[in-house]
Amino acid sequence: MSSSSLLITCTPGVRSGKACVSGTRITVSDVLEYLASGMSQEEVLIDFPDLRAEHIQAVLRYAAEREKRLSELTVA
Repeated sequence: MSSSSLLITCTPGVRSGKACVSGTRITVSDVLEYLASGMSQEEVLIDFPDLRAEHIQAVLRYAAEREKRLSELTVA
């Protein structure tokens, strides 16, 4: 089990089962889109007081792990 799996969950019925920050309805893709649009981690944390810095790190780790798994599937 990766360290991000403790902070990122997929729950049927919550945001259509998308990966979310545990205990919130904030999806991994939401956080990634905010960061990609130019928001700093500090700005995201201010806008979403339920998030902590370790949640953002877990989102980035989750995305990196997912990308690695997808690239391994396409190479195989």
